[in-house]
Amino acid sequence: MAFEQKALPYAYNALEPHFDAQTMEIHYGKHHAGYTSKLNAAIEGTDLANHSIEDILKNVGSHSTGVRNNGGGFYNHSLFWEILSPEGGVPSGDLEAAIKEAFGSLNGLKEKFNAAAATRFGSGWAWLIVGEDGKLHVTSTPNQDNPLMDVAEVKGTPILGLDVWEHAYYLKYQNRRPDYISAFWNIINWEKVAEKYKAAEKYAAAK
Repeated sequence: MAFEQKALPYAYNALEPHFDAQTMEIHYGKHHAGYTSKLNAAIEGTDLANHSIEDILKNVGSHSTGVRNNGGGFYNHSLFWEILSPEGGVPSGDLEAAIKEAFGSLNGLKEKFNAAAATRFGSGWAWLIVGEDGKLHVTSTPNQDNPLMDVAEVKGTPILGLDVWEHAYYLKYQNRRPDYISAFWNIINWEKVAEKYKAAEKYAAAK
């Protein structure tokens, strides 16, 4: 069964002025669509076609480079669009408490996350994850890798991610990656992040 690219839950221009419409259209319509079609081509006719994307990524070290790169690209972008929102906001409830416990404050999280995103050499992602210990951690991965993968240096379940490939920001921000990272905090869908936190916390507790 082929993987499908979900429709964006907002218009291409909905995240302006933080993320511009032209970048969003190219990022979603070309880059993410490309990862989706190449993943489907890589798994066609194999047993992987019957697995969830999460199961594929958890054993990705046993699969081809094409499955690793395109499976990661498919999953990472699917999560990225979900955790963005024109409304923005701030974390609350259990998620807010977990952030305070792990980082001291939302500003503490921002400081650590921004550093991870800014110092990721070349292309990759910065992540907020629920680790195997059930606690929040910040990490980053190269290329289209993510913390679900068995090859990841720091493993866990991503609940928030930022794409720091140049295709995600170059039209608007050129080489000013820190400006792009700063803009990201204005358009996070914290309700969706909280949902993902709750599910990941339960998963970690059940292991």
